[in-house]
Amino acid sequence: MEFKLVMLVTVLLLPAMIGADNHRENVPAIETDEGLSELADEPWTMVRRNGVQFTVNGTPFYFNGFNTYWLMVFAADQSTRGKVSELFQLAPTVGLTVCRTWAFNDGQWRALQKSPSVYDEDVFKALDFVVSEAKKNKIRVILSLVNNWSDYGGKQQYVKWGKDAGCNVSSDDDFYTDPTLRTYYKNHVKTVLNRVNTYTNVTYKDDPTIFAWELMNEARCPSDPSGDKLQGWIQEMAAYVKSIDPNHLLEVGLEGFYGPSTPDRDQFNPNSYSTQVGTDFVRNHQVLGIDFASVHIYADSWISPAVSNAHLDFYSSWLQSHIEDADNKLGMPIVFTEFGVSTKDPGYNSSFRDATYKMVFKSIIESAKRGGSAAGSLMWQLCPDGTDYMNDGYSVVLSKSPSISDILALTSARLQGDRIVVVGLSASVVVDGVIGDRLLSGMGLWAGTWSDER
Repeated sequence: MEFKLVMLVTVLLLPAMIGADNHRENVPAIETDEGLSELADEPWTMVRRNGVQFTVNGTPFYFNGFNTYWLMVFAADQSTRGKVSELFQLAPTVGLTVCRTWAFNDGQWRALQKSPSVYDEDVFKALDFVVSEAKKNKIRVILSLVNNWSDYGGKQQYVKWGKDAGCNVSSDDDFYTDPTLRTYYKNHVKTVLNRVNTYTNVTYKDDPTIFAWELMNEARCPSDPSGDKLQGWIQEMAAYVKSIDPNHLLEVGLEGFYGPSTPDRDQFNPNSYSTQVGTDFVRNHQVLGIDFASVHIYADSWISPAVSNAHLDFYSSWLQSHIEDADNKLGMPIVFTEFGVSTKDPGYNSSFRDATYKMVFKSIIESAKRGGSAAGSLMWQLCPDGTDYMNDGYSVVLSKSPSISDILALTSARLQGDRIVVVGLSASVVVDGVIGDRLLSGMGLWAGTWSDER
């Protein structure tokens, strides 16, 4: 199937319903600029969960989004703060509507939490700025509350604090069981959720800009392969978060490894080690208070560094097995909260990266068409121009990645209902099942031919 557009037009992506029974054969045309005012006037309300779908204002909500973990640190420095605003202005040009970032930096350089319950107010104001800039640009944020890894402090820093306080702790995994360390974490949760934004005067726990809270980035507990230790921590902390903030959504922050509760799913794990890290995708997400499932995808870290067809095979099985489990075992939405391909991988080429992005987006769209659980994805990571020193290999700079920009823009259009306003013309263009030839210079100019690649 092909659709041709013979003029250059400025376009705006508008959200609309997508689902099993409304595959948009009769999407009404939107006259000229009327759609713009309708979008601007739409109430900015909390994202809700209804079964296996997210909703906003009663309408199913699907999204493309991105990770940029360092926003708070950049916002804390006047010389780099502008990059935060630039990023949030850039993301909507390709239809990105959700950002995941850190609401922690524990005991490190430019720390948010300098020691237990002692905060740097300037850094907290920087986090306020991040949230306020996201809202200005109609982007929602997922805020992660601590790291499994030592970067930005993480559970290792909490254990150091415990040792300094005389606690009998030695392993990083004591973070999950030591009463003092659990209290430290709860105090951080309480402080962040009750924070009043100094830019908007809105308390975080009341702010619809916040899509969800994440308990921990990539939670693992390898000292207990049974998963009981981590499961107990998730149960305790999910209940605690919800006792303070029952309105926002909550997720664990898992990578998606299958564990002892589902031995029949071990075949989908990327390697034997992943079954021994103390996580359990299905069991962990069945905890009361957890609202949606999270999954990461890093074939180059988990399968082999060099790109190969084996990576694509893994992407396919990993995506489908988790969507099936979210549909049938969990009955909740699922978000692929990190995925990417590193330019540092042996054998890397942009076509291979494009193929992996397309696989993720196609799986989500196919699920959404039938009313399934896949609700969105967050690429790792989006960077503005002039931040090359933050490039970990996975970074995408839209101006330097035209094919990824095209894929993001057209997939966002599909997820948001394929309603495209032609500004200044009395028409709308409805494109079904398409990938665009090109998106001109990141300015929202579309031209050329679209072809169905399903």
